[in-house]
Amino acid sequence: MGEASKSLNFIEHIVEEDLGNGFPRAQLRFRFPPEPNGYLHIGHASSICLNFGLGLRYGAPVNLRFDDTNPAKEEKAYVDAIKKDVEWLGYQWDTECYASDYFQQLYDWAVALIKQGKAYVDSQSSEEMAAQKGAPSEPGTPSPYRDRPVEENLALFEGMKKGDFEEGTHVLRAKIDMGSSNMLMRDPIMYRVLHKAHHRTNTDWCIYPMYDWTHGESDYIEQVSHSLCTLEFAMHRELYDWFLDQVTETEKVRPKQREFARRNLSHTVVSKRKLLRLVEEGVVKGWDDPRMPTISGLRRRGYTPESIRNFAETIGIAKRENLIDVSLLEFHAREHLNKIAPRVMAVLDPVKLVITNYPEGQEEWLDAENNPGDEEAGSRKVPFSRELYIEREDFREEANRKFFRLKLGGEVRLKNGYIIKAESCTKDTDGNITEIQCSYDPKSKSGSGSEESLRKVKGTLHWVSVAHAIPAEVRLYDRLFSDESPDTHKDKDFMEFINPDSLKLITAYVEPSLKTAKPEEQFQFQRLGYFNVDLDSSPEHLVFNKTVGLRDTWAKIQGQG
Repeated sequence: MGEASKSLNFIEHIVEEDLGNGFPRAQLRFRFPPEPNGYLHIGHASSICLNFGLGLRYGAPVNLRFDDTNPAKEEKAYVDAIKKDVEWLGYQWDTECYASDYFQQLYDWAVALIKQGKAYVDSQSSEEMAAQKGAPSEPGTPSPYRDRPVEENLALFEGMKKGDFEEGTHVLRAKIDMGSSNMLMRDPIMYRVLHKAHHRTNTDWCIYPMYDWTHGESDYIEQVSHSLCTLEFAMHRELYDWFLDQVTETEKVRPKQREFARRNLSHTVVSKRKLLRLVEEGVVKGWDDPRMPTISGLRRRGYTPESIRNFAETIGIAKRENLIDVSLLEFHAREHLNKIAPRVMAVLDPVKLVITNYPEGQEEWLDAENNPGDEEAGSRKVPFSRELYIEREDFREEANRKFFRLKLGGEVRLKNGYIIKAESCTKDTDGNITEIQCSYDPKSKSGSGSEESLRKVKGTLHWVSVAHAIPAEVRLYDRLFSDESPDTHKDKDFMEFINPDSLKLITAYVEPSLKTAKPEEQFQFQRLGYFNVDLDSSPEHLVFNKTVGLRDTWAKIQGQG
């Protein structure tokens, strides 16, 4: 067991211990239970990978259950987006479930609790209830309605269900312990009146169950063996178990709740409420904006499912919360894209380069490897001509010996092409360089086998042919927030830390092979980084998103700060 046991996370150790104590492996069942009130984010990805990963490890089914008990905030559009995200991450659920499937069963159990004297209808205002709950250091005081007769409670609860009362008039509370040190055990609310249409049950119900009453009972109905949630629900476990005590039968699996720590990502927020505010106030263009930490945003930016799964595996599952630097997520994106992304040439900040001794009107098509690390990726042809675009930062009139790109009197190789030498340059009235004049060595063509082609020069530049280049909109993304923990400042609103330079739009020039690039296809723009085709792109107007650079420049920027 030696090495294998070391690699298990503490949740897996719990499962292994249960199996060792005689729990039947065939009865293992897990679930991922999102509320459909927003889009999934990178934090949910860890939970998805944990639950579905356990399913794969133990050959156990995993349910996708929507905790849809709040019709005021939930929509079918969110349900569809969540299903798409889980599938895109590479997982398939066993059964698609909804808490709303169990509304009648939950109601019947609640009626049974009323009959047993374990639940009652409270007619106090929410302010009165909050006041009589007391504080952790002192016991609460019982509601004046706590000892209502059973028949009166049943009649009122039936009236609540039928829609006889306005919102806020009555709630159903469990009768547990107003002196408990756990505030959640002080007669928690089980149902409230809500006159709102539900995305699945429409107006069939005028009462909706609370999360704590719904969640554990849903686990029980589905026979989930291990109910895994984040640490903020640790105090809820006692209530989870109390509710289960009221309904479980000895011959059925009793779910076990266990908690793991959230992994917070730097330079972002993951609260759905805060993400919704970013959308509603127009800071971003939607839930799938590539600057958002949502799974759909990461997908649109060009992240791969593999990179997100690898990230989740690296950060692991732990018992204490900590802040994960976003550069680790970028590392996994870079590592996977390096293996799969075809190499192409694009120039983001162009300056014209003219090869004065190359015949006017002549063009040739050079061989270029699609991915040097993948022999099966093949090659393509790129057009070469007298006039090219190169990156403006790749040329200097004068430079020291450490500058290995193009400078006056210096030589570089053009990727897949020839060695050129900068002879002169032209400037505008403001001193900006508008054109570089070069000569080339006709015998230095890459791959030709000639002695000149084997001559070493220290710099190699990417380029595109002016006559063949396709203009493209390129969206350059940076961190959405300038602070690594924007929502932890008590005296400041997280919106104060918005990075004004999180999106920069430029017109770039790309090689003609990209004319047929399809949305969500990924490429390495050689020497620049990884880019993917945005959903807004069309053959008439190409749009690329920068996914991540070739190197982590953020640490360097931070060091200069």
